[in-house]
Amino acid sequence: MTRNLCLTRQCLGLVTRIECSIRPLAGDTGMWTLLFAAGMNGEQPSTVKSQGPFHGPFVAETILESIVESLTLHGYQLADDPQIWCLHLQAHLRQLNGGRHQVLSDIR
Repeated sequence: MTRNLCLTRQCLGLVTRIECSIRPLAGDTGMWTLLFAAGMNGEQPSTVKSQGPFHGPFVAETILESIVESLTLHGYQLADDPQIWCLHLQAHLRQLNGGRHQVLSDIR
């Protein structure tokens, strides 16, 4: 499975979009996270969230596969659309890494 994907669902003429990305966390610890941005197609995302951390990219991919299976049962379809919310996902990843760095520095 790819580490970046987009799912869309059309309902009542509106298109809902979910972008997913698997990214490593800072610190070269082998920890990875799933990032999600969701909202209406053509607008800013209404929510940006994450799940994890996971030990390695393959664990994160397995979790993402389960999430995609569940979303397809609810009418979402994989789309070949380019990611339009990658900057939002990157900003969320920076927050995760910043918070993680701060927590680690507080321990020392």
